[in-house]
Amino acid sequence: MSDSWPRRRLLAILRGASEPLDAQELARITGQHVTTVRFHLDVLTRESLVRQFQQPPRGRGRPRIGYSAVQRSVGYQDLAQVLADQLGPDPRRRSEAAIAAGRAWGAKLDAGDHAVESLEDAKDVTMTLLSELGFAPERDPAAETTEQVLIRLTACPLRELARTHSEVVCGVHLGLMKEVLDRNGARGEVNVRLHPFVEPELCLVRLELMAGRPDQESRRDQEVRREPEHDREATPVPIGVEAGAEPRSGGGEPRIVPPSAGRMAPQLRNADPNVAKQSAQQW
Repeated sequence: MSDSWPRRRLLAILRGASEPLDAQELARITGQHVTTVRFHLDVLTRESLVRQFQQPPRGRGRPRIGYSAVQRSVGYQDLAQVLADQLGPDPRRRSEAAIAAGRAWGAKLDAGDHAVESLEDAKDVTMTLLSELGFAPERDPAAETTEQVLIRLTACPLRELARTHSEVVCGVHLGLMKEVLDRNGARGEVNVRLHPFVEPELCLVRLELMAGRPDQESRRDQEVRREPEHDREATPVPIGVEAGAEPRSGGGEPRIVPPSAGRMAPQLRNADPNVAKQSAQQW
């Protein structure tokens, strides 16, 4: 597989196309010069990743050359299953190992040079990455604010495995997104959360501005919302529910944590225990 960002983008476009595309069409889609596109297509052809087809000319002239991605049947699902099973029985350690693996993947990925200077930049980088990996991401403008962005993942290359090993599969994808954003300047500025299966065929990525709390990074790395190991059919944890929250006595939903609750912790850490307890109960 070519490790060039422009070639990966061309290959992703061709994989998603319903018919062969020629160099002119690909140049228009990518914004690159047609000569540059032809160069990358020649490389992809030599690597047997795309195939050439003759197409009818537009009007008079020579026939056009169309390009289509070569579809390969590789047992990635089985390979991922074997690797997931080797990470041990402890869900937390499996999640930590998966996030670390995702970061290692992101460190080797040619993710281009797209400086992240705003939440909008972070969204663009994440959307491009997820598109090329086959997640068919969609923006959710109704949920966007100045502090957070939601991206809907309508596809997943490993969806069936994620249903049974979400802490592994989703952990790898979370680590990958974090590393790519960090490499482009978002470290300590933008946090990423992944919410698997908020609907049977839908996952969500949440990008949010961090309030100057780099110390929360390692803790938030663990916030891959996953279903309990003993009940894979349970309703996924809704967005906004505190990770690891216990149900209230007598049943009911877990405690909802207001956005400001996390920021209160440092103020209560050194306060009088009785005052801290009383203040915490107000939330």
